[in-house]
Amino acid sequence: MILIGDCLSKLKEVPSESVQTCITSPPYWGLRDYDDSGQLGQEDHPEQFVSKLTEIFEEVKRVLKGDGTLWLNIGDTYFGAKGGHWDGGNSITNSDTGEKYREHRKAPPKHEYLKTKDLAGVPWMLALSMQKKGWYLRQDIIWAKPNPMPEAVNDRCAKSHEHIFLFSKKKQYYFDADVLRDKNTDARMKDVWFLNTSSFSGAHFAVFPEAIPERCIKAGSKEGDTVLDPFMGSGTTAYVAQRLSRKWIGVELNPKYAEIIKQKTCQTELF
Repeated sequence: MILIGDCLSKLKEVPSESVQTCITSPPYWGLRDYDDSGQLGQEDHPEQFVSKLTEIFEEVKRVLKGDGTLWLNIGDTYFGAKGGHWDGGNSITNSDTGEKYREHRKAPPKHEYLKTKDLAGVPWMLALSMQKKGWYLRQDIIWAKPNPMPEAVNDRCAKSHEHIFLFSKKKQYYFDADVLRDKNTDARMKDVWFLNTSSFSGAHFAVFPEAIPERCIKAGSKEGDTVLDPFMGSGTTAYVAQRLSRKWIGVELNPKYAEIIKQKTCQTELF
């Protein structure tokens, strides 16, 4: 089921303790413009962004079952007008939807301690904020990208990883460790996942690969369970959940992306 609109308000329509696991990737802070006045990620400072996300995930906590989990993929950004991710002569526009994927933006207002070119530390800022709200932070999985986005920088290494935080609502939670074992060696899967980014024409320029939600859904739920993604984007989580015989609920702010998700998942209705 696709819910179109503001994430926080739409989540309030989802019944309490009706979702087994949530797999999601919120927008970056200060990097991508999804061309909607209600979008996240365009706040002046990362603390404001983290505060909004923490509020949203409190609503996610409400809809999760007692033994439910949250798998949260989030990347970092550099403080300053450029965000530290792109070449001034090589901004990218999604020609199919018209949305500006990455673009120059004005410099943010002066920060209490962050300086231009500082790595903002958004992922851990968010993780610690959620810990304070009662979430159990169970793991920091590193998504290592063999094919990262190019960067025009010469004074540091190129960024090639993001974080996938595993949170649980309670101390004891559902987790199927066997599905994450190596079939050949029976060894438990390590916490660094080497996976290429994926592309999807008609939606975001780069989306996370199907292998990420597939691993999370298999480990965090059983067939017939409900999977949630409050930031649907191109609908990868929903598509994989459906393929794995799970029900799914997703929220998408932009109606254009919702139509893409509808086609991808063969849904007949939007809400």
